Amino acid sequence: MRMMSRRSLLAGSAAGASATLLPTASPAAAKPGKPAATCASYRAEYHFTVPDQWKNDPQRPVWIDGEYRYYYLYNPDYLAGGTTTGTAWRLATSTDLVSFQDRGTAVPKDTTVNGDVWSGSAVIDTDDTAGFGAGAVIVIATMAPDEVTQAQYLYYSTDGGRTFTNHGTDPVLPNPGVRDFRDPKVIRDEERGRWVMALAENDKVGFYHSDDLKSWTYAGGFVHGGIGVLECPDLFRVTADDGTAKWVLGVSANGKGSGRPNTYAYWTGSFDGTAFTADATDPQWLDHGWDWYAAVTFDRHRSDGSVDPSVRYAMGWLNNWDYANITPTIDCDGFNGTDSIVRQLTLKRASSGTYYLASQPVAGLDAHVSRTVNLGDLEVSGTRVLDYRGTAYEVTCEITWDQLTGAGVQLRRSPDGSRHVDAGVYRDYAFLNRRPTVNPDASGRWQESHSPFDPSTRRVRLRILVDRTSVEMFVDDGRYVHSSEVFPYLIDTGLALFTIDGPAVFRNTVIREFAV
Repeated sequence: MRMMSRRSLLAGSAAGASATLLPTASPAAAKPGKPAATCASYRAEYHFTVPDQWKNDPQRPVWIDGEYRYYYLYNPDYLAGGTTTGTAWRLATSTDLVSFQDRGTAVPKDTTVNGDVWSGSAVIDTDDTAGFGAGAVIVIATMAPDEVTQAQYLYYSTDGGRTFTNHGTDPVLPNPGVRDFRDPKVIRDEERGRWVMALAENDKVGFYHSDDLKSWTYAGGFVHGGIGVLECPDLFRVTADDGTAKWVLGVSANGKGSGRPNTYAYWTGSFDGTAFTADATDPQWLDHGWDWYAAVTFDRHRSDGSVDPSVRYAMGWLNNWDYANITPTIDCDGFNGTDSIVRQLTLKRASSGTYYLASQPVAGLDAHVSRTVNLGDLEVSGTRVLDYRGTAYEVTCEITWDQLTGAGVQLRRSPDGSRHVDAGVYRDYAFLNRRPTVNPDASGRWQESHSPFDPSTRRVRLRILVDRTSVEMFVDDGRYVHSSEVFPYLIDTGLALFTIDGPAVFRNTVIREFAV
């Protein structure tokens, strides 16, 4: 895929005429392990970013020796050859899922005849089922030696997942003669004493069994059409707030053609080790924005290492294959690749009896607050510009009203008020609108995202995370989330509150900044 620079973006966008507004800055100080920028930096302040070059799909982190070991697809040759030059697995470690330490490449590319390494999953083989030693870290990932035929290959690590060795050059799960056959997600089925793999196979998630991670048998599949090719499957069990244990099957999917997101679709249901039975035919969506793709979920470990069955973590790639190479970080910072904030997922039972996943930013963010601005309760009728300037922060509030059409927040507002990102509610939907600022969607079709909202409640709680190239809005305690890339000019630092057709009170309005 051809790369497009920030200069090309500006030349081809409606905001191109304002390119001279981009400030000239002295070299920006780099974070540890990250190269220094020689111009105004667009690197995220508190979101994970690749140190250099390119990243895309997150790989499910594993917990080893008191820390999360997070792998992701990394291309060290991106700036020279674009995305087509292939990916390896790079490693970062974290204890709080906010601050990460780069550990370099773990699973290399182009060291065997099979070429580069695509998405998959890592597991800890506690009982030495594969024969590489108790506690070995096993990666099963997709590779395509001829760039067409996708199959699953095994790598193993005996040093705690820092470096990996290939288990020969033959696949552990060969391609049966289909085009889409990728992104294995492996879990341990303790009840039945075997491994289970979920595999993306076009409009189906296939299920496979194995005793030793090296030989796999097809068991069945879950089929759902109408949302594009299913990718990056996910399968896990979580205990709901009413004590019910449910299974969740998730996929990254493109629902744009039917007016739905192209992020993470999921079903709640039951899994008997072979077949998944959904509670409902249609999926729910874990994010309603445009840029939360290839997401993974993973266990929350308590301080003693035990797993909390009621909480699941999640993170996604803050990008979209429709415009993957358009970002202001390429020219100035020498990289392309940002992740969403890590989320805490809980399963809740709605009054209707259905179950849904609610999302909140990871609690570890609280330990990184560098500044808090408490604005209290603010009355708003029309537009109220606040006395605050910032490029990376969190804003929270509860909006209440008697009668109005809409209300929300203008983020990253330009000095003259002409550019901003709007987030809030309007009639019967919540929305995130990036149209009034610079953003990667040249088509103009994917500018405003929607999720359901009940206006009869006459209140809404918003928690919005803003960083230099992204906005993530959590609505009503994370019932719905919108994540989208935005590229505001660095001089666009204003913040305003607004209402439409009536007054409202923005209660307990708080701004927090983070130092990571």
